[in-house]
Amino acid sequence: MNRILYHKNELANDQLLLTDARAIHIIQVLKPELGATLRTGEINGPLSTGKVRVLANQKVMLEIIALETPKRPSLDLLLALPRPKVLKRLLPQIAALGVDHLYLTNAERVEKYYFDTHVLLDDFLHKALLEGLQQSGDTCLPKVEIVRQLPAFLDETALPENRWLLHPYATQNLLEVETLPGRRLLAIGPEGGWREAELTQFSELGFYQVSLFKPILRSDTACIAALSLAAAKGEVCGRA
Repeated sequence: MNRILYHKNELANDQLLLTDARAIHIIQVLKPELGATLRTGEINGPLSTGKVRVLANQKVMLEIIALETPKRPSLDLLLALPRPKVLKRLLPQIAALGVDHLYLTNAERVEKYYFDTHVLLDDFLHKALLEGLQQSGDTCLPKVEIVRQLPAFLDETALPENRWLLHPYATQNLLEVETLPGRRLLAIGPEGGWREAELTQFSELGFYQVSLFKPILRSDTACIAALSLAAAKGEVCGRA
């Protein structure tokens, strides 16, 4: 954990009492002394520092001093739902890279049974995304929406000016594409890619096809690589 995160309702008079895995991590891994300060943060709230006031067997009391509240990321991800075991690996990394809205969508090449997985349950999603935030040191938890009807979703959603569709045969690299100030939406397809009808709808809605490298990557590898580039381009243009 690079930042100890907590919910607002866990605070009492700016005191945070931990008796769970966070306390064990502080005691056994961080090993602070009384009076030391730790990097802390309120989920979807301000960054903070926590001054160690109590260290006991599996119990830690921190005095929380709030700092600035970070702006939410300006990058959204539309991801064709991958296999559950792949999604499980991706979720922490998606949060760590800085995604505001995560849309997990159906597509013609997405198996229907993927939507029955426990990985899509709220508690599992929250825990997996929180793991990524603790790694990155951010407090902005991605907002997750399950999309079962992609065509209707695209037609009914207000889309940002920067609309990128990852495609292995696109002629322009994501590194080279012009990025306008403001929000960005990156669409990544399933293993085997989008079907022609899906590509047509994306094109009609103004999505710009972009590629990464010459090798054709697995969807999970492509997802992390593309998100990394898109996040870096956003840092150049500034956050919205």
